[in-house]
Amino acid sequence: MAQWTSAVGSGQLARLIGSQQRPASPGRRPPAYRALADGIRLLVLEGRVPVAARLPAERELALALNVSRTTVAAAYEALRGEGFLESRRGAGSWTAVPAGNPLPARGLEPLPPESLGSMIDLGCAALPAPEPWLTRAVQGALEELPPYAHTHGDYPAGLPALRQMIADRYTARGIPTMPEQIMVTTGAMGAIDAICHLFAGRGERIAVESPSYANILQLMREAGLRLVPVAMAEGLSGWDMDRWRQVLRDAAPRLAYVVADFHNPSGALPDDAQRRALVEAARSAGTVLVADETMSELWLDEDLELPRPVCSFDPGGATVVTVGSASKAFWAGMRIGWVRAAPDVIRSLVSARAYADLGTPVLEQLAVNWLMNTGGWEQAVEIRRDQARENRDALVPAIRRELPDWEFEVPSGGLTLWVRAGGLSGSRLAEVGERVGVRVPSGPRFGVDGAFEGYVRLPFTVGGAVADEAASRLAAAARLVASGAGTGAEPPRTFVA
Repeated sequence: MAQWTSAVGSGQLARLIGSQQRPASPGRRPPAYRALADGIRLLVLEGRVPVAARLPAERELALALNVSRTTVAAAYEALRGEGFLESRRGAGSWTAVPAGNPLPARGLEPLPPESLGSMIDLGCAALPAPEPWLTRAVQGALEELPPYAHTHGDYPAGLPALRQMIADRYTARGIPTMPEQIMVTTGAMGAIDAICHLFAGRGERIAVESPSYANILQLMREAGLRLVPVAMAEGLSGWDMDRWRQVLRDAAPRLAYVVADFHNPSGALPDDAQRRALVEAARSAGTVLVADETMSELWLDEDLELPRPVCSFDPGGATVVTVGSASKAFWAGMRIGWVRAAPDVIRSLVSARAYADLGTPVLEQLAVNWLMNTGGWEQAVEIRRDQARENRDALVPAIRRELPDWEFEVPSGGLTLWVRAGGLSGSRLAEVGERVGVRVPSGPRFGVDGAFEGYVRLPFTVGGAVADEAASRLAAAARLVASGAGTGAEPPRTFVA
């Protein structure tokens, strides 16, 4: 059985290699095979060519690049020797990453607030609660609790009132929805975990954006799914539909998972044409498309024209399963999520829940229902947007000032900045950053099998003087990494916001 999960055509690979050409540095040029091997290796490390992608045959690539077959053969051999290519007679050659590069463990899990000390934590893309709305919502929930306290308290599909409220909100967005199409879950993670268990068994393929949300990727790995990465388009332009069509056709994944609105980590926002095309491609391939909307309400640029929800392009509900959550738009401590799908899918999810968590806490459901029913949700989310916008507009100039060779595009919404770290290792930056007082997640956390080593993710969670100090500490970490320093970094400076 072949070990590759997608394929890269010769013309496509030639274009990708051509797009990364930069002016030659002074001095002796490397041999042609070495330049080609380095180009392919960089494409793999940056996630533009997925890991486990089948490469073209030597003769095909030589014709596409207008080089000799010997050059391509030597480049492939060099990549095999470095661990970036694996081959088998009759199956071809496919991309890989060197053995012994474990998935970085630093920089994503939130630290307990009491343990932070002088550390600036950029690991977790979550903001404080938008008060006074959290307190008001809990007080409102307590007032509505007594009738529910006289029941068993188990609502596997969610409280009827909240299911109706969420359905009404979809209907108001132009997507007619019945409460029978809604299941309330314990956060978006609970929703996606349930969907994966329903639709895909161990060993089945699931197509994911590359990069994608790290915690979801790990959830899928733990479920035994085979991740098939699909590289995002350059910058913030969304999905590369040619790649999606190819992967859906060649890999025939059972599921595909996308963050369509202010993509985490890149902030990309695919337009209506891309959304329609992806739904059509998934339908043709028989793939269930999971659309994560957890960031959909976090637009930060006031004049932004928002695209339509992905599920609006699937009126029959046979292809798209939508996931939403209160955790990003409102507060991470409010672990309420939901699934919108066809009624028969919801019934299957609810039935399977008896063997999972049985249901979602009633009090938190009542709090979210109170917010949505009173108009408090809109006001709370507006506070959240203001916080994220102010932090973004403080962090961006600070990074540009302190680290001018770091590259990124500023997203129009969401909570994260995806940064190419000037040729430095993101894993080393994460490691050294903690020594100088700043936690930051490295790029490989958001890729498959070691891609994006040259990236870090920076969330919009600090602003003002704290953002300036965070950028200063990142610059200190970058200097240490660039100098090759591995130990003995200076301790974090005391900083009071």
